[in-house]
Amino acid sequence: MARNRLEIRLDLIRQNYTTIKNTVSPLCAMAVLKADGYGLGAISLRNALKKEGCSKFGVADVEEALEVCDGESDIYVLGDLLPDEIASAVEGGFILPLTSLENALLISKEALKQNRVVRCQVLLDTGMGRLGIIYSESLGVIAEINELPGLELLGIYSHFPHAYGDIEFSAIQVERFKEIIHQLSVNGIEFDEVHMANSDGIHNVSTALKEPFNIARTGINLYGCFDLEGKRRVELSQVVKLISRLVAVRRLPKGFSVGYGRTFPLKEDKLVGTVAIGYADGLPISLSNSGSLVIRGVKCPIIGRVSMDYTTVDLSELPDAKPGEEVVCLGDDISINDWAISSGTIPYDIICSIGNRVKRSYID
Repeated sequence: MARNRLEIRLDLIRQNYTTIKNTVSPLCAMAVLKADGYGLGAISLRNALKKEGCSKFGVADVEEALEVCDGESDIYVLGDLLPDEIASAVEGGFILPLTSLENALLISKEALKQNRVVRCQVLLDTGMGRLGIIYSESLGVIAEINELPGLELLGIYSHFPHAYGDIEFSAIQVERFKEIIHQLSVNGIEFDEVHMANSDGIHNVSTALKEPFNIARTGINLYGCFDLEGKRRVELSQVVKLISRLVAVRRLPKGFSVGYGRTFPLKEDKLVGTVAIGYADGLPISLSNSGSLVIRGVKCPIIGRVSMDYTTVDLSELPDAKPGEEVVCLGDDISINDWAISSGTIPYDIICSIGNRVKRSYID
């Protein structure tokens, strides 16, 4: 049995997808599997979601697209392309981002070289300030791109930087996007796929779920996680449970200190358990002297500093605890959001930080 394992409920992922799909209907729901499915295993998630009828999958880059592709599903590269990635991206048959005239020219050249027509979507920067064609400069640029050979302009998309908090700016982004769509249509340039809503957009920007939009992208919500701010339109289930094991049980005398930095001096004799998990496995160091882990349904306070490989807990409520017992770190009333709040970070950071020596175990 693995020291540390992450149980991933594929049935709950499918359930969450169906809930989201029904919420955004009649829009299509694209599942975003970037960063290896937020660290949960993109291929296993793809296979599970296909059972629910999902056929569109978003990734961050070409390397991820090559991993996830199955010859059946539509794989959308949502980030950007480096020049030396374009040949394999075109060969892979992925739906590629057009983020500038320069990158469109390179994709067009490679499409002609490979004698292919490449499906593409224009990334419009309406205020994210990260990637894409700036909306105020986009009409002329997109008109030039539209004339390039070897490209099929399948779609156009944009992204919200603050859908969970700045509703006014998000509304401005939507209006910018819709105005560009309208102007392009007047000039005879139209798109079959139009999308802007991410997970936060689904919950907070209702206008991004109406015409002309026909796709919504869902990433973190698939796993039952939300941003700590903003609205929640639907109830979703946390799909992961992180389980470790007790590796040692010892009674330490009064006056001993526990862990690095000697941050927890013992004021009395205490039964202390050492758990085989640390910050290298994703357990936040912010839980030092503050969080809890669960053994047999009992919340055992973390004492001392969380270290790279081990964490110590107070076993006063479990005097018969034995090495080898399971310890629940996430799940059993400990949520990803709890860890995010403790760390002063976001749930994305928590779920993506679970280490690669934690064995992934899939339950369906």
